[in-house]
Amino acid sequence: MDFGVVLQTNPPASRVVDLAQRAEQLGFDYVWTFDSHILWEEPYVIYSAILAATRKVIVGPMVTNPATRDWTVTASVFATLNEMYGNRTVCGIGRGDSAVRVTNGKPTTLATLREAIGVIRELANGRSADYHGSMLHFPWGEKSSLELWVAAYGPKALQLAGEVGDGFILQLADPDIARWMIGSVRQAADAAGRDPDALTFCVAAPAYVGDDIAHQRDQCRWFGGMVGNHVADIVERYGDDPSANIPVALTEYIKERKGYDYNEHGRAGNTHADFVPDAVIDRFCLFGAPEAHIARLKELREIGVDQFAVYLQHDSKVSTLEAYGETIIPALSGPLIAKS
Repeated sequence: MDFGVVLQTNPPASRVVDLAQRAEQLGFDYVWTFDSHILWEEPYVIYSAILAATRKVIVGPMVTNPATRDWTVTASVFATLNEMYGNRTVCGIGRGDSAVRVTNGKPTTLATLREAIGVIRELANGRSADYHGSMLHFPWGEKSSLELWVAAYGPKALQLAGEVGDGFILQLADPDIARWMIGSVRQAADAAGRDPDALTFCVAAPAYVGDDIAHQRDQCRWFGGMVGNHVADIVERYGDDPSANIPVALTEYIKERKGYDYNEHGRAGNTHADFVPDAVIDRFCLFGAPEAHIARLKELREIGVDQFAVYLQHDSKVSTLEAYGETIIPALSGPLIAKS
């Protein structure tokens, strides 16, 4: 199992770079960031600094969207970073949440997301793409290589992830929900004539290592509110339609949701996540001693999760990184044998 860390690009940017360096030194394989250019600093500028300050980690957004940037610009940024730093980027992409809603926009349609993935993938992998009726190509980017991982929750979005994604991002760590969603993506990939085993499956969720579970819950309750934005979209679209086969464990908890303030998006201690019950936070996140994290991660790995990415938005960033690096990541890597 690979490990990633998800950072917010709060100023100073040097702090983000420092956390990325620490993560690499502690054995993390990926460094992700939020991509919401008004709430936080522009991530693509910071990616360049992270890549320059590290040697091996793969860097990208969790997640970008097709609405806030021209697709050719997105592709060009990744191709440029790849030329500069040796193909060490990945693109997480979805329909959009805070980056579009803050500007009074809406998430894109799945059809737009599908089209954008096609254009970005072709251009950022050194190939030509049809864009607005013109065939475009980066004459300087033929050696670039980029995977696009689709973030999704609803049935149609999961289907799209299986049909066109190089990977799938699930932003919660509930094993039962993960089992259903990964199964849906794999089924869609198989139906599209693709090899489901060729996709990468990434689960991302807050993880907090320590003893005070009540405090950890309060620090990470924001995550249930963030996930609730996407769940509310699903409920609005599908309602109680039994044919959608959406797990009740995913949708039931938002019944008491009364709104959302994007000024507090992704922040510990926010005032709009009180509706999220403790049981949901315990299912969606990882808390407690290292042994508890290891047990949940082994369960996720058995389901087919290839990467766990730690959302690090709480008051114990460095100690949690260190606990993962010193104890949890080695436990999931297995013993290293010099001679047999």
